[in-house]
Amino acid sequence: MRPRPDRRQGRWLPWSGLALGAAAWAVSTQLNYALVPWVCATGINVVPAVALALALLAAAGGALSWHSWRKLAKSGSLERPEAGFPHRLGAAVGMSAAALFTLVILLHASAGLFFSGCER
Repeated sequence: MRPRPDRRQGRWLPWSGLALGAAAWAVSTQLNYALVPWVCATGINVVPAVALALALLAAAGGALSWHSWRKLAKSGSLERPEAGFPHRLGAAVGMSAAALFTLVILLHASAGLFFSGCER
């Protein structure tokens, strides 16, 4: 019989950096385009503030993956091949992806500091 992962750990926690990072990046990209007409009409550039909030969401996903990595490193119970699911690999991918998505969101936000989208 295969050992089951700890119920409190969950199967999703190691991969949360990848999931939250990708979702935050997708929402950030869509909002960057969707907010341009409103920014041009009002003159208030909210894109950097929205991007910062979404970058924090992506970083929070990375923190959850990091927490999972640390917990799995201490327990070591899911390191055996018969465990059936690569939790530590998932945590490493989640941390790396969250860092990448956070950086991309912040780079898009930095462009929003110099350009409003209303330039023609």
